[in-house]
Amino acid sequence: MKIYSTRHGQTEYNRLELILGTTDIPLNETGLAQARELAEKVAQLGGTDIIIASPMLRAQTTAKAVAERCGLDIVTDSRLREWDYGEFEGKPRTTPGFAESKLEAGVRMGETGESLIQLAHRVYSALDDIIAEYSGKNVLIVSHGGVCRVIETYFNDMTAAEFAGWFMGNCQLIEYEPQQQII
Repeated sequence: MKIYSTRHGQTEYNRLELILGTTDIPLNETGLAQARELAEKVAQLGGTDIIIASPMLRAQTTAKAVAERCGLDIVTDSRLREWDYGEFEGKPRTTPGFAESKLEAGVRMGETGESLIQLAHRVYSALDDIIAEYSGKNVLIVSHGGVCRVIETYFNDMTAAEFAGWFMGNCQLIEYEPQQQII
């Protein structure tokens, strides 16, 4: 089994370096082109059996580009939606307190959002279910930067500082080979 993880294509919030969590906006022209390039990359990999995607528009549009090019089905899993950044949503990524909040695992982002523990719980449970249900298959997960960061911690240890600084580019593709034993 292989799990491929990718982040959706670029949006205007991404281009403008704004914090994008729960705001459900479309891909911009660059993002649409990135999704088509990702579709070609996945087609060249061969052997991908299914796509599991966040329900958010930007992830669904990216997943659809791959699905159409590769003849794959898309399963939508709401646990893969982006981190709720609370009051940080829509503000510049340089907003005071935003970067530091990524280090506070038990504190809700932007006071009204989700804590890292809450995010990790839902993403880890989705990964546990994906590995159990699709064992022996190759899966493409289409999600978001914050979710991709947590997926990275599922497979690889990271310090808090490494976690806060880890970045996934739009339509970047990372391959993981999970242990086949989920208890």
